[in-house]
Amino acid sequence: MTDKLRFGIVGAGGIAQTYAQAFKNCETAQLVAIADTRIDAARALAEEMKCLSFVSYEAMAEEVKLDAVAVCTPPVTHPEICVFFLERKVHVLCEKPFSIDSESARSMCQTATVNGVKLTMASKFRYVPEVVRAKSMVESGMFGDVILFENSFTSRVDMAKRWNSNKLISGGGVLIDNGAHSVDLMRYFLGPLAGVQIVEGKRSQGLEVEETVHIFVRSLKGVMGNIDLSWSINKEQENYISIYGTQGTVKIGWRESKYRTSNSGWVIFGQGYDKVQAFNHQIVNFSKAIKGTEQLLITADDALASVEVIEAAYSALQNNQWIPVGRDQRANGSASPLVIDSGKVS
Repeated sequence: MTDKLRFGIVGAGGIAQTYAQAFKNCETAQLVAIADTRIDAARALAEEMKCLSFVSYEAMAEEVKLDAVAVCTPPVTHPEICVFFLERKVHVLCEKPFSIDSESARSMCQTATVNGVKLTMASKFRYVPEVVRAKSMVESGMFGDVILFENSFTSRVDMAKRWNSNKLISGGGVLIDNGAHSVDLMRYFLGPLAGVQIVEGKRSQGLEVEETVHIFVRSLKGVMGNIDLSWSINKEQENYISIYGTQGTVKIGWRESKYRTSNSGWVIFGQGYDKVQAFNHQIVNFSKAIKGTEQLLITADDALASVEVIEAAYSALQNNQWIPVGRDQRANGSASPLVIDSGKVS
């Protein structure tokens, strides 16, 4: 018990509930404190987890020795909270979307570097065993040259009273909310992205932000990507990722994952998505990275890149044209920095 890292959670909402479940059987970390301005919510979760509760993250930091925190608050609050802990040399696992603009995201990354602590973005699908295995298979070349990447996160959800659809808190709508997962997954499989285009669907819920979008993406290696995101429709697809190559296909599904090559029929290689398991693997990877025994799967640079891709996507939506992705192209010396006024995010 003593060799486990001591974690705090900031925010006691729905996502924090899943983190709490993941901590229950975690081999590398223990949850010691929870902070939320809604003290009743913090107390209720803390009682379940047999840990301390606080009405503010400042009070938690003052009263409890922490090795790391999981920040589970709305995106607009991430920079302030993350920088607060990073400056105190507390490692930070920040929920997606990492931030609502690249300027603040860059500041978070710089603060982590200056203080010599780990900073990562929570992106649960990267920790699904079938996603990791599929990545290995794609890299091995067993499907030949990858031609097309498809991703779909669509479900019918009433967003009228949720903070995710409040632009001032979330930074936008379904694009920044669910799209943060999508662009991170595409970069994970295909590497740096070259450009993005986006088409918005009908706003059936009367929200001030986008509810349904279709995203077209090109990777620097020339791979096409199609991403469907929606709060208003459910496409009822079995797979949330499909990757098509010249010699085969791999499909990662909610209940089953499978692949086939030119020389075989479908081969099942996984039993589907387990949310708590993915969160547990995420905490374990972060803990081991802090201890120096494992590489961090999602780096601060990955987190910043995800913000810049979403930023480019909003620019594409506003201008109805292909927009180059700034960071990924800069990393390859093929484009100048993309600068977008964060106040234009819609």
